[in-house]
Amino acid sequence: MSAIWKSLRLTFSVAASALLLAQPGHAEQPIKIGAVLSVTGPASFLGEPQKRTIEMLTQQVNAGGGIGGRKIELVVYDDGGDANAARTFASRLIDEDKVVAMVGGSTTGTTMAMLPAFEEAEIPFMSMAGALQVVQPVRKWVFKTPQTDTMACEKIFEDIKARGFSSIAVVFGTDGFGRSMRDQCVSVAPKYNIRIVHEESFGPKDSDMTPQLTNVRGKKDVQAIVVPGIGQTPAILARNYRQLGMTLPLYVSHGVASREFIDLSAGGAEGARLPVPALLVGSSLASSDPQRAPVLAYTQAYEKAANQPVSAFGGFMHDGFQMVVEAIRRSGSSEPARIRDALEATKGFVGVNGIYSMTARDHMGLDLTGFRMVEIKNGNWSPIVAGN
Repeated sequence: MSAIWKSLRLTFSVAASALLLAQPGHAEQPIKIGAVLSVTGPASFLGEPQKRTIEMLTQQVNAGGGIGGRKIELVVYDDGGDANAARTFASRLIDEDKVVAMVGGSTTGTTMAMLPAFEEAEIPFMSMAGALQVVQPVRKWVFKTPQTDTMACEKIFEDIKARGFSSIAVVFGTDGFGRSMRDQCVSVAPKYNIRIVHEESFGPKDSDMTPQLTNVRGKKDVQAIVVPGIGQTPAILARNYRQLGMTLPLYVSHGVASREFIDLSAGGAEGARLPVPALLVGSSLASSDPQRAPVLAYTQAYEKAANQPVSAFGGFMHDGFQMVVEAIRRSGSSEPARIRDALEATKGFVGVNGIYSMTARDHMGLDLTGFRMVEIKNGNWSPIVAGN
């Protein structure tokens, strides 16, 4: 097939999709997209930038004429980080608001609470949650944008192994994400010849992790500490770590990849390492890196609109919302089933969190290349050079 014919076919496909979306009876109807986010409460550092991002992107799409001439009507609810509230709002989006797609679920707990409702209603659900259990086993109507907790463990273990360490302590959160990442780290540790020689845990409302860290410090065979956790508590742990004068290498999860974590740690996170998306190291990306352009564009737009630094969590929303919009465009339909099929057919979508290629067996579509290891230096993200 000639290049000219391929170009003509693509042009026809795009035009046909636009005509379908703008056909009589539909042209004036908005396309309703829902979001349930943890804008307030203990997970607000996740939900607040996600809400700002989806509102900003909706305005951009609508200012550009919408999708096939139809505007997006965004319906957002704040679950406050409460799974029961999230479940209630999910039902409202389905039964009352009649959304055709859902982009949200800031945490693993709220996401898992909402999944059954969207599956039963057969409405595509793009989650912002990190745990592997969101997409494994594969659920027909459920997708996600963040790398899994398994991938975070693997990226961390690669770095630990490269530094010549082999025995670690795991101090994990007892929330849904913390427990899931702990389990995944235990599962993949043998692959990297890493032994977990001690474990401690902390609750989401704990205000002092000194006892847990004191126990870790008493174990002579611990060479590094890995903290699977999310929310404010890992920042408190980092503060306590510094107060105790501990020098063991400290690793935290991608679940705290925001400026708020660094600030709340009051210097305790200095020297900690973690896997982050390209978004957080945009200025360090090579000019040839395909993610550089979308990362810099989103960073500039978000920081101008929100007057605050970008976070990985807003980036999860950026990619999820954009993929839903593109799925609607490609399918030429606002029917949930058509949107779902188009999402599953996503190939080579270059986002700020990674490059996505979905399949019927993979509703995330990312690999480890989406992660960049960084060390917190002078209160900022510093990319780690291989071998250091």
